[in-house]
Amino acid sequence: MNGQRHAQRSAPRQVHACTTEPAWVRWVLLSLALGFLFLFLVLPLATVFAEGLRKGVEAYLDAFHEPDAWAAIRLTLITAAIAVPLNLVFGVAAAWAIAKFDFRGKAFLTTLVDLPFSVSPVVAGLIYVLIFGAQGWLGPWLAAHDIQVIFAVPGIVLATVFVTFPFIARELIPLMQAQGTEEEQAAIVLGATGWQTFWYVTLPNIKWGLIYGVILCNARAMGEFGAVSVVSGHIRGYTNTMPLHVEILYNEYQSVAAFAVASLLTLLALLTLVIKSIVEWLETKDPQPASKRATEPAYLHGLLT
Repeated sequence: MNGQRHAQRSAPRQVHACTTEPAWVRWVLLSLALGFLFLFLVLPLATVFAEGLRKGVEAYLDAFHEPDAWAAIRLTLITAAIAVPLNLVFGVAAAWAIAKFDFRGKAFLTTLVDLPFSVSPVVAGLIYVLIFGAQGWLGPWLAAHDIQVIFAVPGIVLATVFVTFPFIARELIPLMQAQGTEEEQAAIVLGATGWQTFWYVTLPNIKWGLIYGVILCNARAMGEFGAVSVVSGHIRGYTNTMPLHVEILYNEYQSVAAFAVASLLTLLALLTLVIKSIVEWLETKDPQPASKRATEPAYLHGLLT
């Protein structure tokens, strides 16, 4: 009996495969997935750079020597520099209110946050034209005070803000709801004010989600086409962003210049992906000592005193 038990113990343990499908099924599924990624992601990106460099590096760089190209790049950066901070403030405020408090109208506010996801960007642009256009509701008043919104930079910024404002809020709301309100309540019991609770308790807990939302918001702001196309008027050198400038160049059969400017947008998109990957990697490596330390009574007492 002892020898039999020893033989059973010393016998190698069988390791079962994680999947039960045959090898050919796994290879077929993997090949389909890789083929789909190559056909719809890798190949278009490679085509953009190949077409931009089709006539050489000199022709590629000449596309950026045009004043209209620099004006489009400058307007794109200005629009993102205005829209992203505005969405940052609104997104954090909306997420904090929805996730940490109960109040009448909470469901309505959540619906408003999701509204740009359900409205076409072109429709959003038309809404601003109906409100701020020359024949719109506020058009006569704006004209009387010499204020131009549509076919000008303010209209482009407003359209971009509308299209991009859910990204930060929607990134933070699930995160803050999962964290609960216990840490904030502990800080308030220890005498912290609302601003102290936000800066020393809430913000350290949401920093990675906040950075992730800002990255997504910035990427959408730079690449927005539909809403901006409606409110811009396509005035070259003044109200054309980079996506609109690419469209105009392509319609004028300047394919090399169009793909050259498009490659710059592609590089910005790839840079966004790299930054997003770095943020995700840092999030997995970060033990979050600040957020855990922020709710310790001794730490909060030192801050408040």
